[in-house]
Amino acid sequence: MSLAGHQSPPFFQRGLSPFARLLVFVALSLFILVADLRFRYLEVVRQGLSVVTHPLQLAAAAPVDFVRNAAVYFATLVEVQVENADLRRSQLEAAQRLLRFEQIERENQELRRLLMMSRSVAVHSLAAEILYDAPDPFARTVIIDKGGHHGVATGLAVVDANGMIGQVTRVYPIQSEVTLITDKEQSVPVQVERTGQRGVLVGGGKGPMELRHMPAESDIVAGDRLVTSGLDGFFLAGLPVAEVTLVVRDGEVFLTVFGEPLARVERAIQVLVLGRAEPAPSRPRASEAIPISADDLVDEAQASVEPEPDAEGAQ
Repeated sequence: MSLAGHQSPPFFQRGLSPFARLLVFVALSLFILVADLRFRYLEVVRQGLSVVTHPLQLAAAAPVDFVRNAAVYFATLVEVQVENADLRRSQLEAAQRLLRFEQIERENQELRRLLMMSRSVAVHSLAAEILYDAPDPFARTVIIDKGGHHGVATGLAVVDANGMIGQVTRVYPIQSEVTLITDKEQSVPVQVERTGQRGVLVGGGKGPMELRHMPAESDIVAGDRLVTSGLDGFFLAGLPVAEVTLVVRDGEVFLTVFGEPLARVERAIQVLVLGRAEPAPSRPRASEAIPISADDLVDEAQASVEPEPDAEGAQ
């Protein structure tokens, strides 16, 4: 039983039902959305919330960004390593091609000079290539790729574009052995190009070449060029051999003269094998100019003893 003027406590008061509250909140939300869409009332609130929540977004996206950046880093690292290896290989190939081109250019220049040398000599010449040094530690010899089948014979001179480098001393069917002019056992008859003074140039092994048998009063100075004299019958006259580098006048009979080869003796690759000069055909003597047979002699004798017809017989 309730007393007059007495109210029930709040605990027993009931509000809106849950469904009614849902309808109220839905209506309020729709009102706010329509108002914001129409009048942009919540733009300031939205910007403030975006500023406040930006650090939280960065923190939440940090693990994903880390994984993605790590994957891109390692992928890029592998790609850069592969590209670096390709570039190094391309660089090596380019360097090799450049070296080959330089070698071909040098060989081309050497061949052109050899062609000029072959045109300057009036004998048959054969182009050859030095294959390797002969396996003899006591001699300075090389092996060329031309032999007996190609017309090479012992004693022929071998030259490069600058001058004489050696002499053929042994012939095989398809190869030949050439003794260099710097060998201690090799000697070349030469003459001073400026004065015509003759001598014998002897190889010095690893040292300078020596010009022997030069009288003490000979006119020879450093810088004179020595050429083959042709007196031995093997070498053509006038082939460049060496240049005088030192003249020592300490003897009473002979000079001490040293020289260096003009040719690239130790570095030549393309060479020419020069043939021997063919002697000029000699003119036949008077008795050998026109061969006369015995019948011709008899006819000539009969014609000489027959009397000439006189004038009356002719009439």
